[in-house]
Amino acid sequence: MTDELVRERRGAVLIVRLNRPEARNALNSALIDGLGRAVADAEDDPEIRAVVLTAAGDRVFCSGMDLREFAAGGATPSAEGVAAFTRLCRGELSVPVIGAAAGAAVGGGLELLLGCDVIVAADTARFGFPEVKRGLYPAGGGTSIGTRIPLAIALEMTMTGDPVDAHRAYELGLVNAVVPPEKVLDAALDLAERIAANAPLALAAVKELVRLHVTDSARAAERDAELQASVFASEDAKEGATAFMEKRKPEWKGR
Repeated sequence: MTDELVRERRGAVLIVRLNRPEARNALNSALIDGLGRAVADAEDDPEIRAVVLTAAGDRVFCSGMDLREFAAGGATPSAEGVAAFTRLCRGELSVPVIGAAAGAAVGGGLELLLGCDVIVAADTARFGFPEVKRGLYPAGGGTSIGTRIPLAIALEMTMTGDPVDAHRAYELGLVNAVVPPEKVLDAALDLAERIAANAPLALAAVKELVRLHVTDSARAAERDAELQASVFASEDAKEGATAFMEKRKPEWKGR
């Protein structure tokens, strides 16, 4: 773990905080590596049922790639860190991820949020992909934004490079809730705790299948059949039914 990334446990929820406010929480190699390792560890820890991804400061969640380091040809993160970071941005982690953006998210910062399953944003936040203004394009998964918002708006955002504000993002379905900046983390934690209270195998299944149905319905049907066989026959499925009949909270084992 790096000082530029802070981890904090709240029960079954892991808070992962980008901690480079002086650099607008730009993604340098150390931060990418630390973030990748943090979410990989969360997947491997059965006691962690959800991750909240947030950032220090209330003006910028993440400004994207650290262009200073990129231009200088700086250090590169570990292969393991990059692999997990990439899976995070693609929404491929098995553990649910809740984004908590108290400030602007642009470029790689917005790509990072697109990897989150649900997003809470400050009413002062803005979101955009300015890459075309710099001779680039959002190559870290940003071009998939059309799977989350209407295609015409996705094309407008990526081709003009202009941002949208938090209320517009909510209208488009890009974020799930808009609250004052000082309430972003609490709102995200509330969501995370509600999600973490559910069965881990079922959560992993619905996360994978809902995302897959948007991009590959044929593969989603195949995975649905595979997951039904394992999830419905799990100890947790039996526990869920038993707890319901006994009118008590279920005790999930993740198997």
